[in-house]
Amino acid sequence: MSVRQERALEIVHKLRRIYPRAKCSLDFKNPFQLLISTMLSAQTTDAKVNEVAKSLYRAYPGPQELAAAKPSELETMIRSTGYFRNKAKAIQGASLALVERHQCEVPATMDELTALPGVGRKTANVVLANAFGIASGVVVDTHVARLSLRLGLTRHDDPPKIEHDLMKLIPEKEWTKFAHRMILHGREVCHAKTPKCGDCLINELCPSARTPLE
Repeated sequence: MSVRQERALEIVHKLRRIYPRAKCSLDFKNPFQLLISTMLSAQTTDAKVNEVAKSLYRAYPGPQELAAAKPSELETMIRSTGYFRNKAKAIQGASLALVERHQCEVPATMDELTALPGVGRKTANVVLANAFGIASGVVVDTHVARLSLRLGLTRHDDPPKIEHDLMKLIPEKEWTKFAHRMILHGREVCHAKTPKCGDCLINELCPSARTPLE
């Protein structure tokens, strides 16, 4: 085992102790809701998506209803999540594909999910891991990408390459929870502009730490 792998495992173990109950922060009742909410979460907070989703799924409870929605009405409903026109087009396209190709059921394979309009590997990983319990990879959002670089777990800033590096370093059984814990740590401690290095409990494992652990 390399020094880098040993340090990665230490990070996994520490994050597990710090965030033992980490889970997906998007609210959902079924795979369809998780798929759409994940698509809406780009460039906004999960809290904002959860707020919007309450009325969204009352109005459009399934892919048939969402595919048939008037674009202008859908755009108005999701406007506060940002990039609402592109998001409306993507989620309607994905919903229509579910109706036409999958009998209104969300597929449970990476290839089928990423074949849906607007669905990339990150979204597919979120759905597979949290709706179906399938660890197909590591979710790489902005927090996971930032922390992976700072912690020296990758030298890349491209999500697919970051994911590839993490999958080699992190045990498969930890992939899902590791991503949740990295996201929580990014939100609570390792902020993009002003990381709280002095409060960070994995400070000694971070080559980018700016201040000693207080």
